Amino acid sequence: MTMRPIVRFGDPVLVTRTTPVTRFDQHTKALVRDLLDTVDAPGRAGLAATQIGVGLRVFSYNVEGRIGYVINPRITRTSDETQDGEEGCLSVPELWYPTRRAQHAVVTGVDLRNEPVTVEGTGLMARCLQHETDHLDGMLYIERLDAENRKHAMRDIRRSSWFLPTETAPATPTGNALPSAFGGAR
Repeated sequence: MTMRPIVRFGDPVLVTRTTPVTRFDQHTKALVRDLLDTVDAPGRAGLAATQIGVGLRVFSYNVEGRIGYVINPRITRTSDETQDGEEGCLSVPELWYPTRRAQHAVVTGVDLRNEPVTVEGTGLMARCLQHETDHLDGMLYIERLDAENRKHAMRDIRRSSWFLPTETAPATPTGNALPSAFGGAR
């Protein structure tokens, strides 16, 4: 089992569009295994390759008992119905903000054999699929926030102990921590 460290806000890989996977070899298998191992921890619902420092178009998910991965994912359908809820990110730890997403989403891509796969879901799974696909497009969820919440998010990021050296970080708790990567009971 390989649990990879998570890349945090400020690393350029998080805002860079990923490269599609074209080689389905041992390296791709190892990447998928690392993504699955790393997402398989309490409070983790999804993980994009960029979050472990890899600029390839792959993500894993672990939502409500459904665990898997998608290579070269694309969102092919979303519902007009939306959901509002607190959203967080492993790369922006301990900070949660209200983020509007489609209530239902469908992602298509391929598996390790380069065979077509489709993953779809509502609620939390839909949020995860959209969030992880955004990562692969070089977008963090804080870019989807309304102007006021984005302003608060950037202030909270600058004040967080993980963003600044520990000795200079203000000790101001945000009070926004939730146990799940995409929301849940406080």
